[in-house]
Parts: sequence; C-alpha cells; structure tokens
Amino acid sequence: MLSLRNFWRRHKRKILITAGVLGSGYFLCKLYNAHQQKLADLERELARQRANDEIIKAQLQGHFENVQLIADTTSLPHAMQYLRARIEEVLDLSQLTERLQKGKGQPTTLTPSEKFELWDRLKILSFTQMLVSLWAVTMLSLYIKVQVNILGRHLYIDTARGLESSLLLENVDIADRDDQQKFLASADFLANNGLLALIPNIQAVVTEVLEGKKLTDLFNTTSLHETVMHILNKFMSVGSPHQWIDYLMPEDCGHYKRGPSSSIDDTILPDSTSFDQLMVEARAVLSSAEFGKIMGISLKVAVDALVQDMEAQSQSTGASLTSGMPLAKLLSRILQIVPSLLGEASQNQIIQIIRNEPEVELFFTLLYANNLVD
Repeated sequence: MLSLRNFWRRHKRKILITAGVLGSGYFLCKLYNAHQQKLADLERELARQRANDEIIKAQLQGHFENVQLIADTTSLPHAMQYLRARIEEVLDLSQLTERLQKGKGQPTTLTPSEKFELWDRLKILSFTQMLVSLWAVTMLSLYIKVQVNILGRHLYIDTARGLESSLLLENVDIADRDDQQKFLASADFLANNGLLALIPNIQAVVTEVLEGKKLTDLFNTTSLHETVMHILNKFMSVGSPHQWIDYLMPEDCGHYKRGPSSSIDDTILPDSTSFDQLMVEARAVLSSAEFGKIMGISLKVAVDALVQDMEAQSQSTGASLTSGMPLAKLLSRILQIVPSLLGEASQNQIIQIIRNEPEVELFFTLLYANNLVD
C-alpha cells in the first residue's frame, strides 16, 4: 500500500498528463467520427439531390416535348385550317376571275373600261391574297412556337414548386387548365379578328406599290422578289413599331373570348398558369428586338421560297419567270400558288423552312433555356 502511494507521488504528473492526453484523444476521436458522419450524410444528401435533379430534368423534358408535340400536331394544324378557310372566305376572287373568263369568251359582255377595272382589281387583290397568306402563315407559325416556349417556362416553375413535396410530376396540383387552353386557342385570334384589319391594310400598301404597273410590264424572279419585300417592309413600317402584334393577339386580353372554332380538348396540357400573364408574356416576347430579327429572317426566307416555287411552277408550263413574263400572266401564277401557301401544316413548305432555319431554331432554343433560368 505504501509502495502504491509512493508510486502515485512519483508519477502523479505523468499519470495526469497521460490521462488528459487519452481523454483528449478520445474526445477528438468522437468529434472526428461525428464530423465524418456529417460529411457522409452531406454527400448522401448531395447525391440524392443530384439524382432528384436528373429525375426532374428527365420528367420535365418529357412533359415539355409532349406539349410541343401537341402544339405541332393539334394547335398549328387546327389554326392553319381555320386561317385558310377564313382567307378563302374573305378574299374570294372566284367571281372576279369568272367575269374575266366570261368576258374573254364573250368579248361583248364587257366594255373596255369594265375589263380594265376588273383586271386592275385582280392585280391588287391577287397580290393582296398572296401577301396576306404569306404574312399570316409565317407569323402564325412563329406565334405558336412562342406559346410553346412560354408554357414550357411555366411548366418548369410549376413542376419545381410541386416537387418540393413530391418527386412525381403526377402529384403536382393541376389548376387553371382552362387558362392554358384559352392561351393556345388564342392562336385563332388572327383568323377571327386580325384578318379584318390585316387585309385592308396590306391591300392599301399593295395598291400604293403597284400603282402604275401595267399588265404588259415584265416581271422576273428578281423584280417579283423586290416587289414582295417592298410591300412587306412598307406594311411593317406603317403605324407604331409593334402595331402588327395587334393582328396576332388582342390588345386587351381581358375582353378576349375563345372563338367557336377552337377544338382544343382536355388532354392539351398537364398544368397551367394565368391566361392574362401568359398573354402579357407572349406580347413581351413579340415586342423584343430579338424576335424582331427572327421575324425579319422568317419573312425573308418565306419570300425566297415563294419566288422559287413560282419559278419552278412557270418552268413546268414551258415559261420562265427568270427571263420575265407579263404581269397579266404572272397574276394567274399567283392565283395558283396561294393554295400551297395555306397548305396543311405538316406539308407546308414555308412552315418547314422557317422551322429549320438555323437562326430561328437557335432563337427558340435560347428562349426556352433563358426562361428556365429567369
């Protein structure tokens, strides 16, 4: 017992230091293990979040592609069909051409002044019909593409909010579906309302540009291209810089009602947002400088395609627009080409050319990408 006390006296300091070191080591070991556990938990959480992000991206992409498919297979074809019917109804030139045909077969039925007046009307109205069709198809295809991108943005936002409580998109609350249906159905505004102002305004510009043009004047591919572009540029410069938007969508969306022609059904979209907000955002995109550039490119490639088609058409009949033809003969070519301008969306050359134009593709890719990070 005495020796134990002596041992304690001699080694007390060493024992205390050793105990302190061992205790500190044990504490540090526990602290290190706890820290490592937290790091492991954090890494698992980050891995889970990355996996969730991939799920969200995959499901979002699938839903967005579904929306785009619906727009391409339902919204655009329906809107094109209705637009074609309305243009054919409002710009029906059959009676005018029938009178001229009758006058050609029976010269005594028309006086020279009546014949001149009918030809002059045909000149103005055939160009008007062609320009209205070209502009309307180009702008309608772009507008519906804008709609799809805006809906894609809201799809992302609504999905992200819903996924705070669930990873399954099917569990996201579905609200205001009618707003989305109304938004897509607003593509019919051009045919229902816009044409009523678009046609006389384009006709006024056509009348001004073609004033003094005689039926014997020669037109070739270059002069036709220049004339069509001149009419389009002059028309787009009339009024305020963005006045043309009012042909595509109502200025006051609060008073806009879905037209009776709408065939959008309940399967159209998985989720929704405010109709007013969608329309405001669509107008903002159409008013942007970036869209203005894309619109100019689209109209230019549409005119290029039109002139090329008319040249191919003339060659198939033994004539050549390249070497020039009288305006009177050109008018018959215009009347023949208009139906193809308003052809079915899936086979419409102008729509396909605009859709595949690299700068147009890039614009809508960036628009959708920017929407996702706004």
